[in-house]
Amino acid sequence: MKPEEFATKRLPRHEQLEAWGAWYGSVFDVVCPRRSVEKGFPATHLNWKLGGLGVGRVCAPAVHAGRTKTLIRRNPVDHWVIAVNDGGVVEYTLRGRSMTVHAGVPLVFSMAEEMASARRGPDSVRCFFYLSRDTFGSIASLLDAASGTALATPEGKLLADYMSLLVCNLPDLAPEDGSRLVTAVEAMIGACLAPSEDRRAAAEKPIDLTLRERVRRTVRTHLHSPLLGPEKLCREAATSRSRLYRLFENEGGVAHYIQRQRLSESFTLLSDATNLVPVAKIAEALCFTDASSFSRAFRREFSMSPSDVRAACATGSRPARLPRDAEHRGVLSFSDYLRGL
Repeated sequence: MKPEEFATKRLPRHEQLEAWGAWYGSVFDVVCPRRSVEKGFPATHLNWKLGGLGVGRVCAPAVHAGRTKTLIRRNPVDHWVIAVNDGGVVEYTLRGRSMTVHAGVPLVFSMAEEMASARRGPDSVRCFFYLSRDTFGSIASLLDAASGTALATPEGKLLADYMSLLVCNLPDLAPEDGSRLVTAVEAMIGACLAPSEDRRAAAEKPIDLTLRERVRRTVRTHLHSPLLGPEKLCREAATSRSRLYRLFENEGGVAHYIQRQRLSESFTLLSDATNLVPVAKIAEALCFTDASSFSRAFRREFSMSPSDVRAACATGSRPARLPRDAEHRGVLSFSDYLRGL
């Protein structure tokens, strides 16, 4: 899906901040009190329209933004908004009270009400869901009840991770996935705002996808740690051991998944012609018990030995790295997940 984009980087520096304010002008008042015009204001807003659902990604310096009574009268759009900041903190004023919202915590508010925000810290990325009242009417009562609150809960963290994952994968999805995506987003929001067995069941696929991404990030971060295992993954992903095992059943199990990621990392290292670390040392660093067991696992995965890969790369002929059973592993991406809904 191709987003609509507004960016200031192609404008002269002295025009960038004014252009950014004009872009939001009929909806929000935007000011940047601590930034000089000469310094410029490089910022980008990507937005996907999915039939009653808007998904936004904004990368910009810190600003103050507000939606006043005048703007509400002038432009009476009344969508709900869910916003997540990936760094720093944002000070909000909503419904006459102030609150501090930290990175990774979703905030729910309605554009039908006055709002003011002040973001502190360096340039950061913010993700947004814009929810039409007509499209999301079935969870209207939940959104109204949550409006003006920050979701600093495990369910809120799950929603924030889901939003980030969705924004990363949207460019790779086809337009025809849009309607199914709206259904999945509605189920996910409902399950996170008011957890229940029925709502969790309806949102099972997006929840599973988000938990898998949490596990993937944890594995990538701790590939070199001998403590990496089910206990650590359950703690980092905030899930149960039984659910973790179910999530990776198609991968041959959790231990097999971790080993495959370590083998993939070893392939990358061996494919670097400038990396002269001995194969045994690479195996040790990636927590294999010895070089022989590493070589056997490597050959099973890639149908070639570690020395074959290193020799091929030394001659400028990088071998293909696709594992032999890649086509049998089920859901491989967010796009695969959507097509399976």
